[in-house]
Amino acid sequence: MESASAVIAQAPGALPVLGHLAAFLRTPLAFLRGLPAHGPLVEIRLGRQRVVVVCDPEFTRTMLVHDRIFDKGGPLYERLREAGGQGLASCPAHEHRRQRRLIQPAFHHARFPGYARVMGERMQVLLGGWHDGQTVDLTTETRRIAADVVISAIFGTGLDPALHTRLATDFHTLLAGFTRHSLTPKRLRALPTPANVRYEQATRRVRRTMAGLTARYRAQAEAEAEAQARAEARPGAKAGETNLLSLLISARDPESDAPALTDDELVDQAVTMYSAGTETTAGAVCWSLFLAARHPEVRDRLTAETDAVLGGRTASWQDLPQLTYTRQVFTEAIRMYPPGWFLTRGTEADTRLGPYAIPRGTTVAYSPYLISHLPTLYPDPERFDPDRWAPGDKRPEVPVTVFGGGARKCVGDEFALVEGVLMLASLLGRWHIELHADSLSLPRLPQLTLNPGRMRATVRSRVPAGSP
Repeated sequence: MESASAVIAQAPGALPVLGHLAAFLRTPLAFLRGLPAHGPLVEIRLGRQRVVVVCDPEFTRTMLVHDRIFDKGGPLYERLREAGGQGLASCPAHEHRRQRRLIQPAFHHARFPGYARVMGERMQVLLGGWHDGQTVDLTTETRRIAADVVISAIFGTGLDPALHTRLATDFHTLLAGFTRHSLTPKRLRALPTPANVRYEQATRRVRRTMAGLTARYRAQAEAEAEAQARAEARPGAKAGETNLLSLLISARDPESDAPALTDDELVDQAVTMYSAGTETTAGAVCWSLFLAARHPEVRDRLTAETDAVLGGRTASWQDLPQLTYTRQVFTEAIRMYPPGWFLTRGTEADTRLGPYAIPRGTTVAYSPYLISHLPTLYPDPERFDPDRWAPGDKRPEVPVTVFGGGARKCVGDEFALVEGVLMLASLLGRWHIELHADSLSLPRLPQLTLNPGRMRATVRSRVPAGSP
């Protein structure tokens, strides 16, 4: 005989029609932090949409592992698919296994020295373009560096500056409007308001730009991919010489030997990798700089490590084992401010989480931000403490749920960590960062990623003129 189900708590304070939408839009992070007090599962209402928020780390892990039951769905993923199509981050579970098998080889550990070389080359060029005493917006600059690295990793080359600027501008428009569009009824999203028009135009341009880049690359890639494959087969060939897109283009269907991905699917993956690879790294580097500036003892330890390891040069793959404290700071920054702060799933069958019955069709949400601020996992969670991640600690190498879990754990998690540590170390090794007073601005409503707003700073050179 099946045991009776526990009752899912309902968050207090729901208003007629709006439910908890006003509170969620006004102070979403504080709203989420308050939910665990009501139970491990808490139902909230965002307008007419009922959402069950999972507040317990073990239930969250169970949900992530059973991804065929708790499939990627809900209003968030409906909006993601408008620009990213059915890419690896947003495709349904039945499609995910095939795509993961195709993409996983691009993130094999043997390729990372090659990726790190590209990262170092691009960082040296872009960080070297600053001048002593210049005022920069760190949010813009780190995003520009991360985007340049990702584009180089995807296409094996940089972008025309004008095209790069347009892509960055369109992605910023999408990210800025994403949460509101996810929570706005369809009939209101269809109204030709200036914000809606900008969002829709940016969505179309992102797809069109990536489609053009992918088509041009594919037109010349077949011969180059064959030549590259022959080169890699030679003894002593360097891993990582093939870029991400060429690996996907060369992938074949095992039954028909036809290309494994269509042109549209290649565009989906390019959009997904660009968005994920840019925002995750840039935001975490900015939070690392901001938090280090607020904690002088952390800033001094970071500077001492980068001076000892780098001596003013750009960080490389070989430096990573010595940049231990830099990685601790970066990891603690993504714990406090995880990029994906609120994510949804749709239940594909009647199921349970512990004693709670979850009917088919329920929208379930989890928040890496909420989980990362649970005192049961992280004592004094509001305290910035990079030593939580000191070598020898028994904790996982990254915060729980920040990169997902189960079969859908982020395929590019180590790419983001490597790039972030290299960027943070290279930046601090070359430049002294003087954040302007009250320079940090958070959007009133967090965007798709929990990244800071403008971070104005004056940069002072720490490297003698003429150094590499």
